[in-house]
Amino acid sequence: MWQTLLGPVTNLIGGFLKNKAEEKQATHEARMSVIQSDSNWESKMADASSSSWKDEFFSIVLSAPIFLIGYSIAVDDPEIIARVGEGMQALNNLPEWYQYLLFIAVSASFGIKGADKIMQLRGK
Repeated sequence: MWQTLLGPVTNLIGGFLKNKAEEKQATHEARMSVIQSDSNWESKMADASSSSWKDEFFSIVLSAPIFLIGYSIAVDDPEIIARVGEGMQALNNLPEWYQYLLFIAVSASFGIKGADKIMQLRGK
């Protein structure tokens, strides 16, 4: 009699556990597929940017104010520092949408992921 009652319950529990295991496996496979896609994209982007001057361009542009300030100190010309400050203020006065696009372009150039998260922090 116990066998008659336990058989269907055991089958029910066994089926439930099997479904849970299959669900976990499907979730794992989906995650692995996303990771593989990201890896493939990063590899393609690295290959595409190997002959690009975009990274070097942004490096030079971002370094220019530092060099100008150093030069200003070396030649004792505070006017250069003032002009660099005016340039920074002009950049700060650009529309927010343009600042965001510039930020994303520079971030993408250097391969920085999660620009959207950084931009959310900026808004706080």
